Amino acid sequence: MNFNKEKQIAKKVVLEAGKLLKNNFNKFDRSKHFKIKSKDQIQTWVDRAAERAILKEVKKNFPAHHILSEEAGENNKKSDFFWIVDPLDGTTNYTMHLPAYGVSVALAYKGKIVLGVTYVPELGELTVAQVGQGAFTNNKRLKVSANNKLNKSLLTFCHGSLVYDIKRAIKLYSKFKLRGFDYRQIGSAVIEFNFVASGRTEAIMLPGANLYDVAAGALIVKEAGGKVTDFSNKEWNIKSKDILASNGKVHNQVLKIINET
Repeated sequence: MNFNKEKQIAKKVVLEAGKLLKNNFNKFDRSKHFKIKSKDQIQTWVDRAAERAILKEVKKNFPAHHILSEEAGENNKKSDFFWIVDPLDGTTNYTMHLPAYGVSVALAYKGKIVLGVTYVPELGELTVAQVGQGAFTNNKRLKVSANNKLNKSLLTFCHGSLVYDIKRAIKLYSKFKLRGFDYRQIGSAVIEFNFVASGRTEAIMLPGANLYDVAAGALIVKEAGGKVTDFSNKEWNIKSKDILASNGKVHNQVLKIINET
């Protein structure tokens, strides 16, 4: 299958959602326009508006497809096609007027991610990956870093919202920082995966990953020549709980530290 129509719709919806987000970025008043979803998660009217725009277009073009979206949940339709949507990745950054956020749309077919499309409005970066066809930002092919020295690498971290995953992430931070390795926590998995795929960083680690946060990014890194596994070095899939995406050259070195007791 060529997934051409799906790819065009995915590109269209992330650009539309991104435009909405960017147009409201400096107008957003965090004291009025967000609510607490859970202890560690917030939701804004912008999340919901961006999500409605995406889902409307996907449902119009593919009414029989299964959809998972961060805010709306799942529609539970039985289909080989499975859309995975994060309308605003980096909500906390957005509410604080930090320009590090993005939109993510992925498509799985028969349980495998076949299409990943992300958009970072403040950088103007539209990234598209299709299985077997490479990854591109603004039509420029992406390639992971060739660096194979962990002590010369820049790593990034994200984590899930459960207390258990936050505690695991803190342990990981400590392991790497105490060994003198350099890392960043940007607060947007979309950006962090794109940075690995484009060679700007060497790896992203994410314990307790939500599927909508990582589905597109995982394919983007893989199609840029990287490696994507869980923390036990098994190939990442849509049921994996943790994810390590790297340039492949430092992958085993990172895993060794992750799994040290």
